[in-house]
Amino acid sequence: MKSLLALIVVAFLIAVSPLAPAFAADVQAKKKVVFLVGGPSHGFGAHDHRAGCMLLAARVNEIPGFESVVVKECWPKDESVLEGAAAIVIYSDGGPGHMAIKHIPSLDKLSAKGTGIGCLHYAVEVESDTGGEYWLKWMGGYFEINWSVNPHWQASFNKLPDHPVTRGIKPFTTNDEWYYNMRFRDDMKGVTPILTAVPPDSTRKGKDEAHGGNPEVRSQIGKNHPEHVMWVSENENGSRGFGATGGHTHWNWAQDDWRNVVLNSIVWIAKGEVPQGGVKSKRPTVDELFENHDESLPKNLEQEKGKVAKMIEDLNKPFTPATASAK
Repeated sequence: MKSLLALIVVAFLIAVSPLAPAFAADVQAKKKVVFLVGGPSHGFGAHDHRAGCMLLAARVNEIPGFESVVVKECWPKDESVLEGAAAIVIYSDGGPGHMAIKHIPSLDKLSAKGTGIGCLHYAVEVESDTGGEYWLKWMGGYFEINWSVNPHWQASFNKLPDHPVTRGIKPFTTNDEWYYNMRFRDDMKGVTPILTAVPPDSTRKGKDEAHGGNPEVRSQIGKNHPEHVMWVSENENGSRGFGATGGHTHWNWAQDDWRNVVLNSIVWIAKGEVPQGGVKSKRPTVDELFENHDESLPKNLEQEKGKVAKMIEDLNKPFTPATASAK
């Protein structure tokens, strides 16, 4: 009885102590980031949604005050996993079969509560008449069929804006399927471009088709027109969002600045404080890059690992205009 009384007294003293708010803050739940993983898609090493999400989720778990949940079966069978999420990141195939189209009402309710929504690579593409207005509402922009294009090219990001998600990010260059000519909100209201580069004119010459070319894209040939391939948004309902068109090539997650600008963006849309020096995440090893794939590993595994090891080294060489043009 005495011990019980003592515990009650201690609890009371903690509650009335001036240190109580700090104590309460220490025990607050971590910000939850839910990754929604698309299924197998383009073959080993491309559109590796599960492997990419598992890698990013592991880094999120190392950020103080954050935790991650990875939903591997596309849309969760039990939507309760989404409740309380500070951010939802979708990495999946898009277009007419986008996993989220049938669940727009659920995502819209979460966004209205302040949940941030981010989309990686093909997940930024939806049909304008089924999802376009919501992608504009939640993240400020999207890939519009017959307007945007999806070429592979070497993008050099030699100038970055002053924004929390660019903290600690240095200029860099990678070859990826960087979609561009995105459909953004009118007057870019609430939208901040994060990664911008000038595509080579060779990527603008596609004939009219859903993803390959159109008169608007061709009209910019010879003009060195910059294109925004990653952006963040502040939304009217108080939520935040981001879209990033890179992510086709799995090995690029070993490029430190690309990986970290995505992690910074996740922290930001979850309304966390991006560290002054940015999120400092551990560069994945070759072995880690070969984990959690949803497609069979190559038969010549060791040979492929050797190629990827060299690729990681090249990806993280100091950026200069000369090294960018040489790639």
